[in-house]
Amino acid sequence: MLLDKIALTLLIIGGLNWGSIGIFQFDLVAFIGGGQNGVISRIIYIVVALAAIWCISLLFRDTSDTVVSDRKVNQI
Repeated sequence: MLLDKIALTLLIIGGLNWGSIGIFQFDLVAFIGGGQNGVISRIIYIVVALAAIWCISLLFRDTSDTVVSDRKVNQI
């Protein structure tokens, strides 16, 4: 679950960056990382892309079992 939250956070950051590119024509990642071809920028882009790939699994995951098991733990 922690990995899911980290991936969603990175995906939100990536989405906000894309929004800033679309609205303001300003790439925050490129600004921080020394341009789009900078090593830091490329690492950030890759990490956000991996987070997006991980979040695809959230679409197909059955969360109803998790909720039921949490209730059983709380009742004990």
